[in-house]
Amino acid sequence: MAEVLLKVRNLSTLFRTEGGVVKAVDNISFEVRVGETFALVGESGCGKSVTALSIMRLIPTPPGEITSGTVEFDGVDLLKLPGREMRAIRGSKIGMIFQEPMSSLNPVLTIQSQLAEPLKIHMKLSGAAANDRAEELVNMVGIPDAKTRLQQYPHELSGGQRQRIMIAMAMSCAPRLLIADEATTALDVTIQAQILDLMQDVTEKSGASLLIITHNLGIVARYADRVAVMYAGKLREVSDATDLYATPRHPYTVGLLRSVPRLDSDRGTPLTPIAGEIPDLTNLPDGCAFNPRCQWAVERCFIDDPELEEISTGKQVACFEHASVALNV
Repeated sequence: MAEVLLKVRNLSTLFRTEGGVVKAVDNISFEVRVGETFALVGESGCGKSVTALSIMRLIPTPPGEITSGTVEFDGVDLLKLPGREMRAIRGSKIGMIFQEPMSSLNPVLTIQSQLAEPLKIHMKLSGAAANDRAEELVNMVGIPDAKTRLQQYPHELSGGQRQRIMIAMAMSCAPRLLIADEATTALDVTIQAQILDLMQDVTEKSGASLLIITHNLGIVARYADRVAVMYAGKLREVSDATDLYATPRHPYTVGLLRSVPRLDSDRGTPLTPIAGEIPDLTNLPDGCAFNPRCQWAVERCFIDDPELEEISTGKQVACFEHASVALNV
């Protein structure tokens, strides 16, 4: 088994709002191993992006606050580092691709300026050397006519090109971990595949680990080695990707899989959506947060909240009825 690069333990992040306290991330634990692709999946609003921002210590305070837990990266707890040391890690050892490149790139700076900046700060390259490296990065991510593109501004590029620039920026200092937060959501399907193939290719060549945050189970099936399913701020199932599709054990995981079109289904087979909606995080139901939407819920599910437990090698589930789920999937 590969060594662990990122170890998240009992991480909790909340936001204090006028409507109450939102537990966006509630006592979650997972690991990302060296060289693997790990996926964090779930519906919008379940806490995936807040998890990534917590790892990077980019939670706006106030109203947000990381209240407990540890985030060990290469043996160092990021939550205990002074601000200056954490800033040195962002971009150099951990790169992040944000969800919307148009709002992540500076509209008044050229692409060259934005690509060269982390190279000057983290790698101490001179202006000329940083510009040369920026041109290499643009070529690396498959954008033609790199010299011209470097002199352009973000609004002059297409959505796919801007996302490629974000990947180039995130990989510019050869980080050991790349976090991709819904990096292909705004792109059409063909461009999505190109971007994901590019991220996988770049991380494989560099030996970096990849943390993909997505709601798209098709992406997970193709690219992920292991998967964590998140719902209402908590992890509900952690599994090898192949095993997750073959033997899902949490009702929420089953619901997600049933709502996705399958090529091996008969033509005209209707999809089965998950009934109901994600609960209000300021007013969660008693017991398991998924109980209002769960077809397997029993009395205990409305009283107690199950903990994540290992039910087989490499597979963890937070469900009292996972045995019943196994018999009926």
